[in-house]
Formats: sequence, structure tokens, C-alpha cells
Amino acid sequence: MIKIAVNGACGRMGTRICALILEDKESDLTAALEHPGHVSIGKDIGLVAGIGESGLKISTAMENPADVLIDFSSPESAVNIAECCAKKNVAFVTGTTGLTPLHHEKLLEISKKIPCLISPNMSLGVNVMFSVAAQMAKILGKDFDIEIIETHHRHKKDSPSGTALRLAEKICDATGLDKEKNIIYGRQGIIGERPSNQIGIHAVRSGDVIGDHTVVFGGLGERLEITHKAHTRDTFARGAVYTAKIIAKKNPGMYTMSDVL
Repeated sequence: MIKIAVNGACGRMGTRICALILEDKESDLTAALEHPGHVSIGKDIGLVAGIGESGLKISTAMENPADVLIDFSSPESAVNIAECCAKKNVAFVTGTTGLTPLHHEKLLEISKKIPCLISPNMSLGVNVMFSVAAQMAKILGKDFDIEIIETHHRHKKDSPSGTALRLAEKICDATGLDKEKNIIYGRQGIIGERPSNQIGIHAVRSGDVIGDHTVVFGGLGERLEITHKAHTRDTFARGAVYTAKIIAKKNPGMYTMSDVL
């Protein structure tokens, strides 16, 4: 049994991850963590997750042993809990988005002590999309304009999505474009003719959309589009649990979803 702790246990992703772990015969939920002052501290995580009493109370600290921790919280909380994991020799997996270069730098330093994985999206389909989009951009070249459109629910706090940013980064890596100079976020006003070396990212917030991502390759007289649509958060939750089981057995270092797949 892989012992798993979850940080951000009462969030939209956290509750589903906890529910799946509690139902999984290969893993054991040993900690359901939330920030001090959260209204659910002391409540049974199974009841909060909607699957019935589990016997595990939501708390603010890892008091039971764990092999790996899954984090879906906030950037600051992710770094803080990763530092705690390093002290306790617990592997760290995070799907938290909105991480800054400084956050990434801190997590990279932590990965020298424990195995770590950072991924804005842990679904199998999206990670295949990362690879395919990069290959298409490289093959099609500068004659095709690249636009990325992402749509999420009205409650999402960060924009653009981490998945959209990762798509743009993968495309930049494949084509030699500069992430700082060649990516723009939306357009407004009289901006002139579109340059050929530009990647546009556009964020839509609407209703209860789980997550849609489309990469548009527009040429003269033709257009290619690749789209991934998430029907349920369980797509990401299952991926997170699967990933955690693998990372728990790794040596210290920074891993990617490519390593997992």
C-alpha cells in the first residue's frame, strides 16, 4: 500500500483525489491537509468528499507517515508543504498552477532531497497533446500562425491556465521561439499585422467548464486544430493518484509527466 497525503484536500480537485484514494485498493490516505482556519478542519474527509465516513480527520499538519504527498493548493502553500515533505522524506507531486519562476526555483532546490513532480495537467490525453502540438508546430513552420484558446469555469483564479502555458512552452522549445518575446496574452486596439513568430494565448471563463484547450494552426487556405476537452475532474484526479504511486518509488530529482508515461 502506498501511503498518500493530500494538501488542499477540501478543494475541487482535493476532494476527488481523496475520494479516489479512499476507494483505491493500492493506496492509503494518511493525511488530508488544509490551511489553518479552514471551516472543515476536524471534519471527516470521507464525509466532505461525499463518499461516507472514513475515520480520517482533516488537519493542518502531516502527523501520520506518508510515502508521497499530492498538492492542489496555492503557490505559496505548495512550496511550504514541499519544504515539509523534504524534512520528512516524503515524495512531492503538485498540480498547483500559477507558480512563478521563484516558486519553481525553490521546488527545484527541494528536489535535490526528495523526488518531485510539477505538472499543470496530469491527464494522459493532455500530455499526449503537449507532444503532438510541438511536433506539428515544428513540421508546419512559420507559414502557420499558432493560437491557443483555453476555457475554464468561472471560479478559476489564475489566467491563462497552466496547461495553456505549458502548450506554448512546448511549442517554443520545438520551434526555437523565445517564451518571453514571442508569447502574447490576448489582443486589444489597433495592433497592426500579426507577426509570423507570435503565439497568442486567450483565456475564456464560462460557467462550470472543467477545462477545454485548443491549439489552432492557421495557414493560407487551410487550418488545423487539436482540442482536448475534460469531461470530469476525475480525469486529472486519477492521473494525480497514478503519478503519485510512481513518484513515491523514485530517487530524489525533478520529474515530468513524460517520465511517468
